[in-house]
Amino acid sequence: MASTIIDSRIFGDMFSDARMRDVWSDENRTAKYLDIERALAKVQGALGIIPKEAAAEIVKNCELSQIDWPKLKAKTEQIGYPIIAVVNQINANCRDGLGEYCHWGATTQDITDTAAVLQMREGLALVEQDLDEIGEALAALARKYRDTPVIGRSNLQQATPITFGYKMAAILAGIDRHRERLQQLKPRVLMGEFGGASGTLSSLERGAMETQAALMKELGLAQPLISWHTVRDTIAEVGAFLGLVGGSLGKIAMDVKLMMQTEVGEVFEPFAPGRGSSSTMPQKRNPISCLYIHANISVARQHAAALMDAMVADHERSTGPWEIEWVALPEIFCLLSGALKQTKFILKGLEVDATRMRANIDITNGLVMSEAVMMGLGPYIGREYAHDLVYDLCRQAVTEDRPLIDILAAHPEISKHVTRAQLEAFCDPGKNLGQAGVMVDRVLAARA
Repeated sequence: MASTIIDSRIFGDMFSDARMRDVWSDENRTAKYLDIERALAKVQGALGIIPKEAAAEIVKNCELSQIDWPKLKAKTEQIGYPIIAVVNQINANCRDGLGEYCHWGATTQDITDTAAVLQMREGLALVEQDLDEIGEALAALARKYRDTPVIGRSNLQQATPITFGYKMAAILAGIDRHRERLQQLKPRVLMGEFGGASGTLSSLERGAMETQAALMKELGLAQPLISWHTVRDTIAEVGAFLGLVGGSLGKIAMDVKLMMQTEVGEVFEPFAPGRGSSSTMPQKRNPISCLYIHANISVARQHAAALMDAMVADHERSTGPWEIEWVALPEIFCLLSGALKQTKFILKGLEVDATRMRANIDITNGLVMSEAVMMGLGPYIGREYAHDLVYDLCRQAVTEDRPLIDILAAHPEISKHVTRAQLEAFCDPGKNLGQAGVMVDRVLAARA
């Protein structure tokens, strides 16, 4: 019976993704143990470290279908770790005692860590796919709304006009940096472990380094320069990376839910009948996906911190910090997968109301164009004096509830320098978008 949000039959596919749950399932984890034991026997048989007959028999019996799950559970609870329990079952299924050569020279942590790396590889591949899709969705929005004015906001107050394409491109640039980070970290973190008891491979009299090299080649992982049983920076790096990705997804969710407010109404999550409705207020359209993203990335961030705690390990084999990873690593991947899925849903079907965006720019009667007016007047009366004068005139416009353009055009010190037509150009949001379009194009070009 499921007892967590991730495994819930009701909530599981809202808070996580089935593909990622499969990666971190008992079945896939155990399959990775078997993959490693199979690869180890294969390379050691080829190197003559164990008899070829034993290697062949072990390889034949490293099959998930042969695992006795109740026995595996009971033995794991007895010992504290599942690896010996898996090796016992492989050995028992081999003929003529040939299974005794299984796990030759390895230690529990070698298999556990390498299995976790194989799972991370699969999990990161899914993250990469999702980031690619999110990047494409953001690029499409940036391209489509490159020149669509929307008000920029500072401290939740209206600032100066930008474009919605610029807003999307700024977030897209961050997503593309995550994609770059992912390519950079793969060679560091996708590294297996095979070191024996204290990491020195003293368990093998000959062929130790050859076994390690061949094993990693067989598994498609990097060979470590030295054992990393209690040097856990690579695992923590993956957690930190996922935490960073979550932060960017949270930024998207934050802006969307703020822009969905009734008083703003500029963008909306994709519509589906009944989605986001209230049990007592039929008119509501709540930002459902944004809420799940916010919750997921907040918890995932705590797991990233926990993985950094796990770095503080004692001596050559630790007494507890290692097990933190068993809890935090699967959950951070699964929670982030849910946030990625919800983000894809939002962006691929985002409803954008360009008319409302323009109307919101105009609600201040032109006050948001005060910077453009100040800079336009600067060459005539000085920037600092223009700032103070426009400040006073903005207050007058608010007090009298009049358009700023009328106040400006009526002021004698302004009218003697510039015409109303010039002032209207200063106050036109579409003519004062700065380099927004150029910057959008730069982000899109960089992707290409």
